Amino acid sequence: MNVKLEGKVILVTGGASGMGRATSIAAARAGAKVAICDVDGKGGEETLGMTLAAGGDAFFSACDVSAAAQVEAFVNQTVKKFGRLDCAANIAGIEGKWGDNIADAPESNFDRVIAVNLKGVWLCMKYEIAQMLKQGSGGSVVNLASAAGLVANPGSAAYGASKHGVIGLTRTGALEYARQKIRVNAVCPGAIETPMLSRIFEVVPQRGARMAEIEPVGRLGTPDEIAAAVLWLCSDDSSFVTGAALAVDGGLTAM
Repeated sequence: MNVKLEGKVILVTGGASGMGRATSIAAARAGAKVAICDVDGKGGEETLGMTLAAGGDAFFSACDVSAAAQVEAFVNQTVKKFGRLDCAANIAGIEGKWGDNIADAPESNFDRVIAVNLKGVWLCMKYEIAQMLKQGSGGSVVNLASAAGLVANPGSAAYGASKHGVIGLTRTGALEYARQKIRVNAVCPGAIETPMLSRIFEVVPQRGARMAEIEPVGRLGTPDEIAAAVLWLCSDDSSFVTGAALAVDGGLTAM
């Protein structure tokens, strides 16, 4: 099935690399107009170039999703540029410091990870859904959670807490806005070949050496595979799906 997003406007956070980049490019190929943001201006501009080369109408804007004024401004910029907002892929996130158990972990790391990964998603939902309600024609919001939001992962309490929280936000939003035809879902990736995963493996190399073996399918996932799931949830093909936490993890959480 080829996902079609012709005539739709999609907002993608965390678009400078990895799954956000893959989603931006795939959305353009599916016919959507794409608004891309990230705190990484250089990476964001590179993604913009790739998205335009894929045939899309797109723009990039620097945005810190943990800052309410910046998120609101980015949503407003999207509407000013494209006239509306139909879909949102809230992918921006950080891994924080890995390897410390709870008693040893710094408070500053917890605060920063929660600010970006959890509050950032809440802020994005707040302004995206407000715009969709104003339009009155529904919409689709897809939040990036993680397999770490479905099962525990020792040594990464802040990250795990943030991703469990994203699933909670997703389910709450789905129920709050179901009658307004705004669907809210989450994608929960397993181990995906991204710059973030490479940084984690540098800190805990023993985990990196075993990860592909641990995955039931015997390999790591790709950003394109996550993008495909995100766009399916954005599309009308998933019209009866809301409040879901879709594991795209090669069977990791089935163990």
